[in-house]
Amino acid sequence: MRAVRLMEWKSDPVLVEVDDPVPGPGQVVVRIGGAGACHSDLHLMREFEAGLVPWNPPFTLGHENAGWVHALGADVSGVELGQPVAVYGPWGCGACPRCLLGMENYCEDVAHAPVPGGGGGLGMDGGMADLMLVPSPRLLVPLPDGLDPVDAAPLTDAGLTPYHAVRRSWPKLVPGSVAVVIGVGGLGHLAVQILKATTAARVVAVDTRAEPLALAANEGADLTVEPDASAVAVIRETTGGRGADVVLDFVGSESTIALGAAVSRFLGDVTVVGIAGGTFPFNFFALPYEVSLQTTYWGSRPELVELLELAARGLVRPTVTTFPLEEAVHAYHLMEAGSALGRQVIVPSARG
Repeated sequence: MRAVRLMEWKSDPVLVEVDDPVPGPGQVVVRIGGAGACHSDLHLMREFEAGLVPWNPPFTLGHENAGWVHALGADVSGVELGQPVAVYGPWGCGACPRCLLGMENYCEDVAHAPVPGGGGGLGMDGGMADLMLVPSPRLLVPLPDGLDPVDAAPLTDAGLTPYHAVRRSWPKLVPGSVAVVIGVGGLGHLAVQILKATTAARVVAVDTRAEPLALAANEGADLTVEPDASAVAVIRETTGGRGADVVLDFVGSESTIALGAAVSRFLGDVTVVGIAGGTFPFNFFALPYEVSLQTTYWGSRPELVELLELAARGLVRPTVTTFPLEEAVHAYHLMEAGSALGRQVIVPSARG
Protein backbone atom coordinates (compact mmCIF):
# COMPACT_ATOMS: atom_id res chain seq x y z
CA MET A 1 0.00 0.00 0.00
CA ARG A 2 0.98 3.69 -0.17
CA ALA A 3 2.06 5.64 2.90
CA VAL A 4 3.38 9.14 3.64
CA ARG A 5 6.33 8.50 5.96
CA LEU A 6 8.69 10.68 7.94
CA MET A 7 12.02 8.97 7.36
CA GLU A 8 14.18 11.20 9.57
CA TRP A 9 13.91 14.28 11.76
CA LYS A 10 14.10 17.71 10.11
CA SER A 11 12.99 16.52 6.69
CA ASP A 12 9.92 16.42 4.48
CA PRO A 13 7.95 13.16 4.50
CA VAL A 14 7.95 10.95 1.41
CA LEU A 15 5.31 8.83 -0.31
CA VAL A 16 6.47 5.21 -0.44
CA GLU A 17 5.13 1.71 -0.90
CA VAL A 18 4.96 -0.47 2.24
CA ASP A 19 3.41 -3.81 3.12
CA ASP A 20 -0.26 -3.89 4.06
CA PRO A 21 -0.70 -4.19 7.85
CA VAL A 22 -1.95 -7.55 9.14
CA PRO A 23 -3.87 -7.44 12.44
CA GLY A 24 -2.61 -9.61 15.27
CA PRO A 25 -4.74 -10.75 18.22
CA GLY A 26 -6.82 -7.87 19.56
CA GLN A 27 -5.87 -5.52 16.71
CA VAL A 28 -7.91 -3.81 13.98
CA VAL A 29 -7.01 -2.53 10.53
CA VAL A 30 -8.90 0.58 9.37
CA ARG A 31 -9.23 1.59 5.72
CA ILE A 32 -8.59 5.31 5.86
CA GLY A 33 -11.20 7.69 4.48
CA GLY A 34 -9.57 10.84 5.78
CA ALA A 35 -6.36 11.80 7.59
CA GLY A 36 -5.90 15.34 8.86
CA ALA A 37 -2.67 17.25 8.25
CA CYS A 38 -1.82 18.86 11.59
CA HIS A 39 0.43 21.83 12.29
CA SER A 40 2.18 19.78 14.97
CA ASP A 41 3.44 17.52 12.16
CA LEU A 42 5.44 20.51 10.95
CA HIS A 43 7.20 20.57 14.31
CA LEU A 44 8.14 16.91 13.74
CA MET A 45 9.54 17.79 10.32
CA ARG A 46 11.36 21.00 11.21
CA GLU A 47 12.28 21.04 14.91
CA PHE A 48 12.31 17.58 16.51
CA GLU A 49 15.58 15.71 16.87
CA ALA A 50 16.82 12.49 18.45
CA GLY A 51 16.32 12.43 22.22
CA LEU A 52 13.49 14.98 22.36
CA VAL A 53 10.83 12.26 22.58
CA PRO A 54 11.18 8.54 23.37
CA TRP A 55 10.62 7.48 19.76
CA ASN A 56 12.18 8.17 16.38
CA PRO A 57 11.44 7.90 12.64
CA PRO A 58 10.67 6.22 10.40
CA PHE A 59 6.88 6.13 10.82
CA THR A 60 3.80 6.99 8.79
CA LEU A 61 2.32 10.40 9.59
CA GLY A 62 -1.33 11.11 10.33
CA HIS A 63 -2.74 11.25 13.87
CA GLU A 64 -6.21 12.53 12.85
CA ASN A 65 -7.94 9.57 11.26
CA ALA A 66 -11.30 8.13 10.31
CA GLY A 67 -12.44 5.43 7.91
CA TRP A 68 -13.95 1.97 7.88
CA VAL A 69 -13.07 -1.25 9.72
CA HIS A 70 -11.16 -3.30 7.16
CA ALA A 71 -9.83 -6.37 9.01
CA LEU A 72 -10.08 -7.84 12.51
CA GLY A 73 -7.51 -9.78 14.48
CA ALA A 74 -8.40 -12.72 16.71
CA ASP A 75 -10.55 -12.04 19.78
CA VAL A 76 -11.72 -8.61 18.63
CA SER A 77 -15.26 -7.63 19.58
CA GLY A 78 -17.30 -4.46 19.61
CA VAL A 79 -16.67 -3.41 15.99
CA GLU A 80 -17.76 -4.89 12.66
CA LEU A 81 -16.22 -5.09 9.20
CA GLY A 82 -17.20 -2.08 7.11
CA GLN A 83 -18.25 -0.02 10.13
CA PRO A 84 -17.36 3.70 9.88
CA VAL A 85 -15.15 4.74 12.79
CA ALA A 86 -12.94 7.53 14.07
CA VAL A 87 -9.56 6.64 15.56
CA TYR A 88 -8.94 8.06 19.03
CA GLY A 89 -5.45 9.52 18.73
CA PRO A 90 -3.55 9.32 22.05
CA TRP A 91 -2.68 5.69 22.82
CA GLY A 92 -2.04 4.93 26.48
CA CYS A 93 -1.58 1.73 28.44
CA GLY A 94 -5.33 1.17 28.63
CA ALA A 95 -5.20 0.03 32.27
CA CYS A 96 -4.10 2.90 34.53
CA PRO A 97 -6.72 5.00 36.37
CA ARG A 98 -6.67 7.75 33.73
CA CYS A 99 -6.92 5.32 30.81
CA LEU A 100 -9.83 3.50 32.46
CA LEU A 101 -11.68 6.82 32.42
CA GLY A 102 -10.98 7.15 28.69
CA MET A 103 -8.30 9.82 29.31
CA GLU A 104 -5.45 8.09 27.48
CA ASN A 105 -4.10 11.55 26.65
CA TYR A 106 -3.01 11.64 30.31
CA CYS A 107 -1.88 8.01 30.66
CA GLU A 108 0.14 7.52 33.86
CA ASP A 109 1.89 4.32 32.78
CA VAL A 110 3.39 5.29 29.43
CA ALA A 111 6.02 2.56 29.72
CA HIS A 112 3.23 0.08 28.92
CA ALA A 113 1.67 2.15 26.14
CA PRO A 114 2.18 1.05 22.50
CA VAL A 115 4.69 3.90 22.21
CA PRO A 116 5.50 6.13 25.20
CA GLY A 117 3.68 9.43 24.94
CA GLY A 118 2.69 8.92 21.31
CA GLY A 119 0.35 6.93 19.11
CA GLY A 120 -0.54 6.41 15.48
CA GLY A 121 1.27 9.09 13.49
CA LEU A 122 3.39 9.95 16.53
CA GLY A 123 6.07 7.29 16.74
CA MET A 124 3.86 4.53 15.33
CA ASP A 125 2.40 4.25 11.86
CA GLY A 126 -0.51 6.64 11.41
CA GLY A 127 -3.31 7.06 8.93
CA MET A 128 -1.74 8.97 6.06
CA ALA A 129 -1.89 5.72 4.11
CA ASP A 130 -4.41 3.41 2.51
CA LEU A 131 -4.64 1.30 5.68
CA MET A 132 -3.82 1.80 9.36
CA LEU A 133 -3.18 -0.74 12.12
CA VAL A 134 -4.89 0.16 15.42
CA PRO A 135 -3.71 -1.80 18.49
CA SER A 136 -7.11 -2.14 20.17
CA PRO A 137 -10.80 -1.64 19.34
CA ARG A 138 -11.08 0.56 22.46
CA LEU A 139 -9.32 3.23 20.36
CA LEU A 140 -12.13 3.28 17.81
CA VAL A 141 -15.26 5.42 18.13
CA PRO A 142 -18.22 4.54 15.87
CA LEU A 143 -19.28 7.43 13.67
CA PRO A 144 -22.84 8.67 14.13
CA ASP A 145 -25.15 8.28 11.13
CA GLY A 146 -24.51 10.84 8.42
CA LEU A 147 -20.99 11.86 9.50
CA ASP A 148 -18.47 11.31 6.72
CA PRO A 149 -14.96 10.09 7.65
CA VAL A 150 -13.47 13.05 5.74
CA ASP A 151 -15.25 15.46 8.09
CA ALA A 152 -14.75 13.27 11.17
CA ALA A 153 -10.98 12.88 10.78
CA PRO A 154 -9.95 16.43 11.79
CA LEU A 155 -12.37 16.32 14.72
CA THR A 156 -10.20 13.66 16.39
CA ASP A 157 -7.57 16.31 17.19
CA ALA A 158 -8.33 19.72 15.66
CA GLY A 159 -11.81 19.39 17.15
CA LEU A 160 -11.16 17.28 20.25
CA THR A 161 -8.33 19.46 21.55
CA PRO A 162 -10.36 22.70 21.65
CA TYR A 163 -13.44 20.79 22.82
CA HIS A 164 -11.52 19.58 25.88
CA ALA A 165 -10.11 23.07 26.50
CA VAL A 166 -13.57 24.64 26.28
CA ARG A 167 -15.29 21.91 28.29
CA ARG A 168 -12.96 22.23 31.29
CA SER A 169 -13.94 25.93 31.50
CA TRP A 170 -17.70 25.46 31.06
CA PRO A 171 -18.51 26.71 34.61
CA LYS A 172 -17.02 30.11 33.69
CA LEU A 173 -18.74 30.40 30.31
CA VAL A 174 -22.12 31.53 31.64
CA PRO A 175 -24.48 34.17 30.17
CA GLY A 176 -22.66 37.49 30.19
CA SER A 177 -19.21 35.90 29.94
CA VAL A 178 -16.64 36.50 27.21
CA ALA A 179 -14.26 33.97 25.64
CA VAL A 180 -11.26 35.02 23.54
CA VAL A 181 -9.89 32.67 20.86
CA ILE A 182 -6.35 33.56 19.78
CA GLY A 183 -5.41 31.99 16.44
CA VAL A 184 -8.24 31.01 14.09
CA GLY A 185 -6.48 28.15 12.32
CA GLY A 186 -7.32 24.46 12.15
CA LEU A 187 -8.12 24.31 15.88
CA GLY A 188 -9.23 27.88 16.48
CA HIS A 189 -12.00 27.94 13.88
CA LEU A 190 -13.49 24.86 15.55
CA ALA A 191 -13.08 26.42 19.00
CA VAL A 192 -15.30 29.30 17.89
CA GLN A 193 -17.99 26.83 16.81
CA ILE A 194 -17.69 24.75 19.98
CA LEU A 195 -18.04 27.84 22.17
CA LYS A 196 -21.15 28.96 20.28
CA ALA A 197 -22.66 25.45 20.32
CA THR A 198 -22.07 24.60 23.98
CA THR A 199 -21.88 27.88 25.94
CA ALA A 200 -23.60 31.24 26.34
CA ALA A 201 -20.35 33.23 26.06
CA ARG A 202 -19.72 36.04 23.63
CA VAL A 203 -16.75 35.09 21.47
CA VAL A 204 -13.86 37.34 20.44
CA ALA A 205 -11.58 35.93 17.72
CA VAL A 206 -8.00 37.19 17.32
CA ASP A 207 -5.77 36.56 14.30
CA THR A 208 -3.22 38.41 12.19
CA ARG A 209 -4.86 37.42 8.91
CA ALA A 210 -8.05 38.76 7.34
CA GLU A 211 -9.25 35.44 5.89
CA PRO A 212 -9.32 33.49 9.19
CA LEU A 213 -11.02 36.46 10.89
CA ALA A 214 -13.70 36.40 8.19
CA LEU A 215 -14.08 32.64 8.76
CA ALA A 216 -14.44 33.24 12.51
CA ALA A 217 -17.14 35.83 11.93
CA ASN A 218 -18.94 33.43 9.62
CA GLU A 219 -18.78 30.76 12.33
CA GLY A 220 -20.44 33.05 14.86
CA ALA A 221 -17.70 35.12 16.50
CA ASP A 222 -19.21 38.28 18.00
CA LEU A 223 -16.06 40.34 17.45
CA THR A 224 -12.88 39.89 15.44
CA VAL A 225 -9.65 41.65 16.38
CA GLU A 226 -6.15 41.92 14.97
CA PRO A 227 -3.41 41.60 17.63
CA ASP A 228 -2.07 45.12 17.16
CA ALA A 229 -1.29 47.76 19.78
CA SER A 230 -5.00 48.49 20.32
CA ALA A 231 -6.09 44.86 20.80
CA VAL A 232 -6.02 44.87 24.62
CA ALA A 233 -8.05 48.07 24.82
CA VAL A 234 -10.57 46.85 22.24
CA ILE A 235 -11.10 43.52 24.01
CA ARG A 236 -11.36 45.14 27.43
CA GLU A 237 -13.84 47.67 26.08
CA THR A 238 -16.09 44.93 24.70
CA THR A 239 -16.05 43.26 28.14
CA GLY A 240 -17.07 46.44 29.92
CA GLY A 241 -13.55 46.76 31.29
CA ARG A 242 -13.72 43.50 33.25
CA GLY A 243 -11.72 41.31 30.89
CA ALA A 244 -12.27 37.88 29.36
CA ASP A 245 -13.50 35.02 31.52
CA VAL A 246 -11.69 32.46 29.35
CA VAL A 247 -8.80 32.89 26.91
CA LEU A 248 -7.89 30.03 24.58
CA ASP A 249 -4.48 30.53 22.96
CA PHE A 250 -4.02 28.28 19.93
CA VAL A 251 -0.66 29.84 19.05
CA GLY A 252 1.36 29.75 22.28
CA SER A 253 3.96 32.36 21.39
CA GLU A 254 5.37 34.85 23.87
CA SER A 255 3.23 37.65 22.44
CA THR A 256 -0.02 35.67 22.40
CA ILE A 257 0.41 34.41 25.98
CA ALA A 258 1.09 37.99 27.04
CA LEU A 259 -2.03 39.15 25.21
CA GLY A 260 -4.11 36.48 26.95
CA ALA A 261 -2.79 37.54 30.35
CA ALA A 262 -3.43 41.21 29.60
CA VAL A 263 -7.10 40.72 28.70
CA SER A 264 -8.03 38.13 31.35
CA ARG A 265 -10.54 38.78 34.12
CA PHE A 266 -10.20 38.07 37.84
CA LEU A 267 -10.86 34.32 38.40
CA GLY A 268 -10.48 33.63 34.68
CA ASP A 269 -8.79 30.86 32.72
CA VAL A 270 -5.93 31.38 30.27
CA THR A 271 -5.40 28.07 28.49
CA VAL A 272 -2.37 27.71 26.22
CA VAL A 273 -3.00 25.05 23.57
CA GLY A 274 -0.52 26.11 20.87
CA ILE A 275 3.05 24.86 21.03
CA ALA A 276 4.94 27.83 19.59
CA GLY A 277 7.21 27.72 22.64
CA GLY A 278 6.43 31.08 24.23
CA THR A 279 7.20 31.74 27.89
CA PHE A 280 5.53 33.97 30.49
CA PRO A 281 7.31 35.69 33.40
CA PHE A 282 5.23 34.68 36.41
CA ASN A 283 5.09 36.50 39.71
CA PHE A 284 2.42 37.62 42.17
CA PHE A 285 1.47 40.63 40.03
CA ALA A 286 1.83 39.04 36.58
CA LEU A 287 -1.85 38.09 36.24
CA PRO A 288 -5.15 39.41 37.58
CA TYR A 289 -5.97 37.72 40.89
CA GLU A 290 -6.87 34.01 40.74
CA VAL A 291 -6.38 33.72 37.01
CA SER A 292 -5.33 30.17 36.11
CA LEU A 293 -2.62 29.82 33.45
CA GLN A 294 -2.56 26.26 32.13
CA THR A 295 -1.83 23.96 29.25
CA THR A 296 -3.88 21.08 27.89
CA TYR A 297 -3.11 18.07 25.72
CA TRP A 298 -5.67 16.57 23.35
CA GLY A 299 -8.89 15.24 24.97
CA SER A 300 -10.58 12.11 26.26
CA ARG A 301 -12.38 9.35 24.38
CA PRO A 302 -15.76 10.23 26.01
CA GLU A 303 -15.25 13.82 24.90
CA LEU A 304 -14.67 12.61 21.33
CA VAL A 305 -17.99 10.75 21.48
CA GLU A 306 -19.71 13.99 22.54
CA LEU A 307 -17.99 16.03 19.85
CA LEU A 308 -18.89 13.60 17.06
CA GLU A 309 -22.52 13.84 18.17
CA LEU A 310 -22.37 17.63 17.89
CA ALA A 311 -20.88 17.26 14.42
CA ALA A 312 -23.55 14.77 13.32
CA ARG A 313 -26.18 17.35 14.34
CA GLY A 314 -24.46 20.02 12.25
CA LEU A 315 -23.43 22.14 15.24
CA VAL A 316 -19.68 21.76 14.58
CA ARG A 317 -18.44 21.71 10.98
CA PRO A 318 -14.75 21.73 10.13
CA THR A 319 -13.77 23.79 7.11
CA VAL A 320 -12.00 21.14 5.05
CA THR A 321 -9.81 21.18 1.96
CA THR A 322 -9.08 17.69 0.63
CA PHE A 323 -5.93 16.43 -1.06
CA PRO A 324 -5.12 13.02 -2.56
CA LEU A 325 -2.36 11.04 -0.89
CA GLU A 326 0.06 12.08 -3.64
CA GLU A 327 -0.33 15.75 -2.63
CA ALA A 328 0.10 15.35 1.13
CA VAL A 329 3.51 17.04 1.20
CA HIS A 330 2.07 19.94 -0.80
CA ALA A 331 -0.67 20.30 1.81
CA TYR A 332 1.96 20.63 4.51
CA HIS A 333 3.82 23.25 2.48
CA LEU A 334 0.63 25.31 2.15
CA MET A 335 0.15 25.08 5.90
CA GLU A 336 3.75 26.10 6.52
CA ALA A 337 3.33 29.13 4.25
CA GLY A 338 0.25 30.23 6.21
CA SER A 339 -1.99 30.00 3.15
CA ALA A 340 -4.17 27.12 4.36
CA LEU A 341 -7.63 27.85 5.76
CA GLY A 342 -9.33 25.51 8.22
CA ARG A 343 -8.06 21.95 8.03
CA GLN A 344 -6.33 20.00 5.24
CA VAL A 345 -7.48 16.39 4.98
CA ILE A 346 -5.68 13.71 2.98
CA VAL A 347 -8.11 11.33 1.29
CA PRO A 348 -6.36 8.10 0.25
CA SER A 349 -9.49 5.97 -0.30
CA ALA A 350 -12.77 6.35 -2.12
CA ARG A 351 -15.66 7.10 0.19
CA GLY A 352 -18.03 4.41 1.41
